[in-house]
Amino acid sequence: MQPLVSIITPMYNSEKFILKTINSVVNQTYSNWELLLIDDGSTDNTIQIVEGFKQKYTNIKLLQNQTNLGASKSRNKGILEAKGDYIAFLDADDLWKPNKLDLQIQFMQTHNCYVSFSSYEQIDESGKPLYKLVQALPKLTYNKYLKTNYIGNLTGMYNAKTLGKITSPDLRKRQDWLLWLAAIKKSGKPALGMQESLAYYRVRDNSISSNKIEMLKYNYLVYKKGLGFSTIKSLYRMLIFLWEQFMVKSKLIVSIKKK
Repeated sequence: MQPLVSIITPMYNSEKFILKTINSVVNQTYSNWELLLIDDGSTDNTIQIVEGFKQKYTNIKLLQNQTNLGASKSRNKGILEAKGDYIAFLDADDLWKPNKLDLQIQFMQTHNCYVSFSSYEQIDESGKPLYKLVQALPKLTYNKYLKTNYIGNLTGMYNAKTLGKITSPDLRKRQDWLLWLAAIKKSGKPALGMQESLAYYRVRDNSISSNKIEMLKYNYLVYKKGLGFSTIKSLYRMLIFLWEQFMVKSKLIVSIKKK
């Protein structure tokens, strides 16, 4: 029996991307999955697109927020509803390669791994390749991961049967970093990174992550609010973060050949 994988996808006005995102799940070579789509008060045609899939697939479920709650609360709502042995995440504008779940479940079972992630490629807002690969570190300890966010959330997966359900705090951004920190800490051993590229991350022009100063503010909040560090310790961790980000993590983004 294949273990059940619960896939958590928050959505907000995602009509431009959600069809391809859902298709990247439907086309998985791994068959035992459930997709929990959490709509966060969309006012476009997102719901109608999802309803079309629901009519065809009983393992696609739609949860709706009465008001806009944000990505963190929406993800947590999906996690609490999940029935899977494993929990994975896919944002409403990102894509998985067809063998993503198959390879990752095999990898986790072979290595007795509780938390895993993989390399992934970048695409632009229209879906065209940027020919950039973000390489996964082979092994990621809690202390290493505390320095900067090395896990692409669209590639991460944890063993909920072993670790239980792990949710994230209510931060507008970087809440995924805190979730994976909690998962690694609870597992008691490093997360393992697959070198294969298993997903496509869509680089959005208007995202918070494209605003470096705004992003630094949320990184600081990870230490101060999310982890409860003092102001001095949070500022110290930010210095380490900047060093790690630009001297180590930046080298993991490499150019790949055009096909």
